Order: sequence, then C-alpha cells, then structure tokens
Amino acid sequence: MAWLSERTLYPGCVIRRLLLSATRSDVVKKVVTTAPGVGGVVTRFAAGESDDDAVRATDELVRSGFLVSLDHLGEDTLDRSQADATRDAYVTILGRLADSGLTSGAEVSVKLSAVGQALGGDGPALATDNARAICEAARVAGTTVTLDMEDHTTTDLTLETLRTLRKDFPDTGAVLQAYLHRTEGDCRDLATAGSRIRLCKGAYKEPDSVAHQARADVDLAFVRCLKILMAGDGYPMLATHDDRLIAVAEALTVRNDRAKGSYEFQMLYGVRRDEQQRLLDAGEKVRIYVPYGDQWYGYLVRRMAERPANLMLGVRAMLGGG
Repeated sequence: MAWLSERTLYPGCVIRRLLLSATRSDVVKKVVTTAPGVGGVVTRFAAGESDDDAVRATDELVRSGFLVSLDHLGEDTLDRSQADATRDAYVTILGRLADSGLTSGAEVSVKLSAVGQALGGDGPALATDNARAICEAARVAGTTVTLDMEDHTTTDLTLETLRTLRKDFPDTGAVLQAYLHRTEGDCRDLATAGSRIRLCKGAYKEPDSVAHQARADVDLAFVRCLKILMAGDGYPMLATHDDRLIAVAEALTVRNDRAKGSYEFQMLYGVRRDEQQRLLDAGEKVRIYVPYGDQWYGYLVRRMAERPANLMLGVRAMLGGG
C-alpha cells in the first residue's frame, strides 16, 4: 500500500471519529442493530453471540488448519457480578472447547477490564484472581490464555498481573502495543525463553506523550519491536494485516534463522481472508482472533472504523448487497 499523506487521510479520520462516536449512542445502536442485513456483517467479523457459535467457528477454522484465539466480548464491566460472569463465561467456553477436542488449536484472549481491573479499589486484585481461575480452566482443558492489552493507563497493572500469573502458568501470553514509546523496553524485558508475546500496532487513542501518532512512526516502532522479539528467545505472535510489515516479519525469520512454528501470525476474524490463506499455504502458523458474545455492536463499529473496506462491506450488507 502506498504511503498516504495526512491531507489524504483526513476524510477517513473524520469518518473514523464519527463511527467511534456511534459506539456511545444508544439511538444509533438501535438503528444499526435492527437494520435489515446487519446480521451478515456481524457474522463476517464476529462468530456470533452464543457458546455454540464460538465452538462452531472454532471448529471450522481448526479443520481448515488455522489456530484460534477466542475473545468473549464484554469489556465494559461495571461491577463485580459482571466481572465474575465474564470469568465464568471463559471457564464455560474452555470446557466446551475441551469437550469438542479443539484445545490443541484454540486458546482464549482475556481483557482484564472485563474481569474487574477497572472497578477501582481491589479491582486489579479481583482481575488477577479471575484471570487465575481462567488460566486454571485453560490448563485443565489443555490450552493457554493471552492477556489483552488496553489503554496505556493499564499497561503496568496488566504486566504486573502477567508476572503474577506466570509464576504458576508460565505459558500465559501477553500483548504489547508498538505505538507506545515504552514498548521497545517491554519487548526486551519479555523476549525470554517460553514467553508468548503478541505484538500489535495499538488500537486506543493515546496522547503524544506516551504514543507515536503518525502512521509512519507507528510502523517504524512496530519494526523495531519486531526485530527485538524475533532476535529473542521467546515466541513472537505477530498481529498485523499490513502487507509491508508481514514482508518485514518474513525477512526477519530468515535473518534470525527462525524455524516455522517458532512464531506465528495473527489476524482478525473476517479480515484479509486471502492473506490468512496465503500465509497458511506457505506453511506458517496463523491464528485467527475470534470475538463472540452479545456485546458485538461496539466491536463491529470499531472494526468498520479501522478500515474503509470494512465500512463499505457493512454498507453493502445492510443494503442487501452481501
């Protein structure tokens, strides 16, 4: 993809802001969720609302040779009962995956805000306890857990929880966001033997003081972080849909004499299926991040905001164009 100037990007930025505002509007949500054809958009980017939907989507992907990371949607946790309910939802889906013989190819991703981190007071301790319960269920099921990363104010708390969990569950994965100025240092700290690290660009609006703002700077930061992880002793999980960054990753596997299987690519469910298949056909491990649950609305709108192609897909579906 050719580089775009800030002037060229401006209309897209306006659309993105409008879409993100829509996630906070109950009126817009009602219009969207009742619109004809919206179901087709939801099933493109989310597995569905139920555990059955999540198991079905996982089974289809695993049978096709992909790996899966399931994300139970519901990060706007407002009280302890919601946090515990999210914990229980993960324990349940892990049992379902085990019963279906899918845990050799599927794990779960957990946002600590969804299990209580943001509740204040003992919220971080509650989130750690709930994450521990999920890790225990994952161990029984024969799979792993990755802790998602959220905005920069939670980074230290999330890494603290990671360190705590890894004492008993050393295979617990973590996410690092390349656009944060601190992330190169975090990569160096975590590029250790057995350490599973998902590297992504970053998805939250952050101030200049903590994060790169220009796309070019974010991409360069991603490459610097990628070099550290690929040269380290850990297990890098490369979360990007960007052709250029995928090409850089492929080159770094050669430079660092990385055998296939000592790292993996990760992509979102329903996004760049052609590239997912190309990497799989090339013998790479490819894990698909699969969201499910009844809180799909905000997730769907954010996916549309990220890429104009996703927005047009949604418009066509709601107009009956598939």
